Amino acid sequence: MKKIYLDNAATTPIRQEVIDEMIKVMQSEYGNPSSTHSIGRSAKAIIETSRKTIAKYLHCNAQEIVFTSTATEATNWILRSAVKDFGVKRIITSKVEHHATLYTVKALQEEFGVAVEFVNVSHDGTLDYAQLSVLLSNDVKTIVSLMHVNNETGVVNDIQRIGMMCHENKALFHCDTVQSIGKTDLNLQDLAVDFLVASAHKFHGPKGIGFAFVRKNLVLQPMLFGGEQEKGWRAGTESVHQIAGIAKAIEFSLENLEEERKVITALKDYCFQQLKASFSDATVNGSNTFYNILNVLLPFSPEKTAMILFNLDMKGIAVSRGSACQSGSVKPSHVLAEMLDDAELKKPSLRISFSHYNTKEEIDCMISALKEI
Repeated sequence: MKKIYLDNAATTPIRQEVIDEMIKVMQSEYGNPSSTHSIGRSAKAIIETSRKTIAKYLHCNAQEIVFTSTATEATNWILRSAVKDFGVKRIITSKVEHHATLYTVKALQEEFGVAVEFVNVSHDGTLDYAQLSVLLSNDVKTIVSLMHVNNETGVVNDIQRIGMMCHENKALFHCDTVQSIGKTDLNLQDLAVDFLVASAHKFHGPKGIGFAFVRKNLVLQPMLFGGEQEKGWRAGTESVHQIAGIAKAIEFSLENLEEERKVITALKDYCFQQLKASFSDATVNGSNTFYNILNVLLPFSPEKTAMILFNLDMKGIAVSRGSACQSGSVKPSHVLAEMLDDAELKKPSLRISFSHYNTKEEIDCMISALKEI
């Protein structure tokens, strides 16, 4: 049975060029990057070259890039350090953030008594910027944590606007860019972002490697204690082949961005056209959505909701109801719960997410499978 993968917001297939680069490094660069001999220095050079590659594409200083295992790790570190070390007394976020942010914020609230305020989200998933402005006018040491692209609906936040609002009110800005890094151009010289996090597996790189951007002159405390790796901020021997992989992944993704974005945009448009042709009452959850994510509310009866993914999976078609991190939960999506009414929540919403590896024929197969349900 042919497998059809339409869940690229959960993770993406690794590019062959990235696999080749990682194999080459694993075969030849076995040295410890902290060793002073030539074999160690060679491994260290790969790390620093990779750091410069990422910095070049994000238009920032290489020393502002800190390698981590995941964006989740980076978010935990940044928010916790902001509260413990920067004297932050309040966190402003939204209830549609990834749980890496929401659960970290909840833990900090319980542990340190930090105040938490949520920006309202409208029926179409957009933020209430006027309310954010009012919240920021309160003269309390604050960090704002808002994502660029929502991982379930694809709704895009105006992070340039948010960043400027934060800086005008002397607040820090942490941004989860997991769904947008590698899929759009981000110029960190122009964006008023203090902290940014990313994971390689979202843009055709390996799992288990990500990075944080930490604006220069913002000095965090270590997340792990031990050696002097990553400026002493993240101790532990670096995974050289994964670091080489994330750099190669971002390089290929952004060098081929225009061509691949055109392909993916056409696939998303075609998918929704075919869905509307087959199910006239199908609607999109969210407005101003990113070009590779389509979250659609289907006009199926509520009793079919529980089995829809199972039936698609039995036909070799991979989509999701929401975040992969919550795929085992029977609860409705926390994101859609902020956007939809109770009757809509009971109906099936599918997140269909695309890459340049997908085809119209695959979409046709998915539509046919949905018709059978």
